[in-house]
Amino acid sequence: MAAAEQESREYLRRHRLPELLQRLGALLLFHRPERPREFLIQALERVKAGRRAEGQYPELMDEANLEAMFCLLDVLGRGRISAAQHREALKTLGLSTEDLELGDDENITLDVFKEGV
Repeated sequence: MAAAEQESREYLRRHRLPELLQRLGALLLFHRPERPREFLIQALERVKAGRRAEGQYPELMDEANLEAMFCLLDVLGRGRISAAQHREALKTLGLSTEDLELGDDENITLDVFKEGV
């Protein structure tokens, strides 16, 4: 791999740009705004404010959606899911599991699930 290509990949990874672009695309498809450019600008402003801890990060799902998703994964109603289920749910939502520090034998509660998403 050429040095320039490797530098480009590292730049994208360091700034988490693929995840950001995927999230923005998901927000667009979920909300289907009449003015997509304005919607994206507003979403990026919320990301910027969220990073400065001045506002909320733009969310695709609300708390009720997360609870419903958790219940679908917790088919026996035990109040917990496996680490593997948690990782797959994050991947399905287009979220990174790179920084996730979970052992395969750990059980994930609803609160931990919400925090992870």
